[in-house]
Amino acid sequence: VQLQASGGGLVQAGDSLRLTCVGPGAVSGKHDMAWFRQTPGKEREFVASIIWSGGSTHYADFAQGRFTISRAARMNTAYLQMNSLKPQDTATYYCAAKLGTTYSRAEDYNDMKYWGKGTQVTVSS
Repeated sequence: VQLQASGGGLVQAGDSLRLTCVGPGAVSGKHDMAWFRQTPGKEREFVASIIWSGGSTHYADFAQGRFTISRAARMNTAYLQMNSLKPQDTATYYCAAKLGTTYSRAEDYNDMKYWGKGTQVTVSS
């Protein structure tokens, strides 16, 4: 099961991008979803997460106030709206998902089960 991330590109500092993540049929509106990013030579880092109902979100400190994660209601699609992009946001962005539960918390993003191939975001200064 592989998610598909899209929407990356080359932009200038201060610009915006909207990333989209679509899961296959096995990933439904009942899955918690998250975004991560990675640059060469560095470990993958958490960006943002949202639980299956959309009722709770969580952000990395660097994303707070600039990025917004959302999802289509009852669908297997999540979005990451990125505003005021900085050169240090340059990375490959990955989406991930896991089956949600009644007790899902957006802070519990370390055990994602399904991953996508990533989409490249490059921010020039």
